[in-house]
Amino acid sequence: MAYCIAIANQKGGVGKTTTSVNLAASLALGGERTLLIDLDPQGNATMGAGIDKNDVTRSAYEWLIEEAPLESVAIPCPTGFSTIPANTDLTAAEVELLTSDVRLPRLRDRLTHAGSPYDFVLIDCPPTLNVLTLNALLAATGVLIPMQCEYYALEGISSLLDTIEAIREAGNPELRIEGILRTMYDPRSGLTRDVSRQLIDHFNDSVFRTVIPRNVRLAEAPSHGLPAILYDRSSRGAVAYMALAKELRERIERRGDD
Repeated sequence: MAYCIAIANQKGGVGKTTTSVNLAASLALGGERTLLIDLDPQGNATMGAGIDKNDVTRSAYEWLIEEAPLESVAIPCPTGFSTIPANTDLTAAEVELLTSDVRLPRLRDRLTHAGSPYDFVLIDCPPTLNVLTLNALLAATGVLIPMQCEYYALEGISSLLDTIEAIREAGNPELRIEGILRTMYDPRSGLTRDVSRQLIDHFNDSVFRTVIPRNVRLAEAPSHGLPAILYDRSSRGAVAYMALAKELRERIERRGDD
């Protein structure tokens, strides 16, 4: 069974989609069969994976709502992972899920029904705690939380943690915090170092050792429809995401998860 990770943070601009695409690529290059589900109607992960969101004939909407088969929706990407693409059609899915009797378990049911040929399923969540994000948290094994080392980010994380606890009580008791990932990390900044220390003091081992640096190549890669590992494999951003994939696998293996 696939290990399912929701990549979530209700605050925008924290590197959530960048993490989703580059972690998927890094896991795939490490030999893991990986599926990336773009659950954000903006479709940024879809574009970052090299898929034109405006040209897809079937997307996450058809898979979630119309129950199209997984294999007819998932699109292979150059680094070896597959993507369920998203575009503005997914906004209609939000409306339909809100009126459905099974609005929260829908994503979990679709993954279970598909029977997964993957080792990892990564879900790029919208930057809001809406019905799509709640679907992702109910389906996930773990939550990876990207965040910048700034004070507003520290304040915002408490709301997400409350939601995770509510989801545990609502039907996913095994949901765990996979880790907090420090993104756009600038060690020259005193604020970055201060907030980083506070994170480690409060969350201890839940904070990934790997940090994702501010990196021009990492920022440029999406405009070329490529993960950083294909755009510039030697860049600091690409190297950092390969390190994150390794650390993630090691964490899971230590726990003995399937």
